[in-house]
Amino acid sequence: MIDAVTQSLKESRTPRRIHRVAATSEVHHTSVAWRKLHDVSCVAENYRIREFTGCFCPNCPLAISYPLLMTIPHTQPATWPTDLPPARFAAHIQQAMPTACKVALLGLPDDLGVRLNNGRPGAAEGPRAFREALTRYGVAHPASGHLPRVFDAGDVIPANGSDAVALNETHNRVTEATRAILKLGLFPIAIGGGHDLTFAFARGVLEHLRSHVMPASTTPTAPHVLYFDAHLDVRDTAGSGMPFRRIAETCGVRSFAVVGAKPSVNSAEHAAYFASIGGRVVTQQSHALPAGTTDVLVSLDLDALDASHAPGVSAMNPAGLSSLAVEQWIAWCAANPLVRCFDIMELSPPHDDSNRTARVAAHMFYTFLQGLATRPGFAHTGGVA
Repeated sequence: MIDAVTQSLKESRTPRRIHRVAATSEVHHTSVAWRKLHDVSCVAENYRIREFTGCFCPNCPLAISYPLLMTIPHTQPATWPTDLPPARFAAHIQQAMPTACKVALLGLPDDLGVRLNNGRPGAAEGPRAFREALTRYGVAHPASGHLPRVFDAGDVIPANGSDAVALNETHNRVTEATRAILKLGLFPIAIGGGHDLTFAFARGVLEHLRSHVMPASTTPTAPHVLYFDAHLDVRDTAGSGMPFRRIAETCGVRSFAVVGAKPSVNSAEHAAYFASIGGRVVTQQSHALPAGTTDVLVSLDLDALDASHAPGVSAMNPAGLSSLAVEQWIAWCAANPLVRCFDIMELSPPHDDSNRTARVAAHMFYTFLQGLATRPGFAHTGGVA
C-alpha cells in the first residue's frame, strides 16, 4: 500500500490536498509503513513530504505522526532547536503544516547576486542567523496582544552555478515558492539573502495577484513598492543591485518609494532612471503611498540602517536610519491592509558583531507581526501551542 501511495504522489498532477487525504486516511495507522514516507521527494514537481505530529483524520482517537505533502516547491525544511522554552514566540512556529496559520516565513539563503556585484558575500547565511536570533528574542504572549500564527515554509534551494544563468534559475524558484505560499492563503514574509531576491519574491506576489485577485476586481489596480535602502537598486546588470529595475521592466510596476536612499551611493543616472519609473525618495509616512494605490509590496534592506545598529550587512551604511525609526515604519506598514508581502534582506552573519544585526532583523520581523495582528482576522486567539 505504501509504495502505491508514494508512486501516486510522484506521478499525479492532481491537487496536493488529495495526496494528503490519501496518505493520512490509508497509511497513518500502519506505524512502520508511514515512516517510509518521511522525506520522500516528489521528483516531477519538486515537492516534498514532511512529518507532522498529530492526527486530524475524522474520528481518529490517536495523536500520532503522519506524512504531509507540502505544496512549496524548491524548498528544504529549516532547522530549529527542539528544546525552545514555551515562553518564546519561536517555540510556536509551525514547521510541518500551516494549521491555523496566517503567515508563512520563507528563507532565501543565496548571495550570488551580491557576489556578482562584487559585494561582501555572506548573506546566504542570513536565514539561518535570523532563525537563531528569533529563538532568543520575542515572547509568545506579548503585552500588545495575540500574534498571527506563523508557518515556516523552509528555505528555497539555490541553483547550482555562479553566473547570471544560475541567478535567474534561483529567481524562478523563489517566484514559484512564493506563489505556492499565496495559494495556501498565507501572508508571505521572506528573509534573505541578496536584495536581488526581492525581485523574484515580488514577482511571485504580483503574478498571484494578477491571476487570482485582480481578475475578480472591477477597480483598476495600481501596485506600489515601498522599500528601505541606502541604494536605489536600479542597476541594469545582473546582481543584487537590480531588483527594482527588474520589477519595473518585468512586472510593469510604475510606482516606487524608497526610504533612506543616500545621494552619495547613487549615481545621477540611476536617480534619473528611478524618477522615470515613478520613483520617489520619501521621509514621511504621509508621502509613502500615492493616492489610488491598491497593493503595496514592502522590502527592508538592512543596509538602510546605520552601521552602529546593523553592521552585519553586505554594504555598511555610515549614516543610516536608526532602529527605532525603521521599527516605526515597519509597524505602520504591517497595519496597512494594502500591504501584501514583506521581506528582510542582506543580513550577512560573517560581518555581524555579536549577532546584533540578526537580532535587529528578528525584531523587525516581530514588529511586523505585531502590526499584522491589528488587522481583522490575523491575530491567533486560540492559543500558541
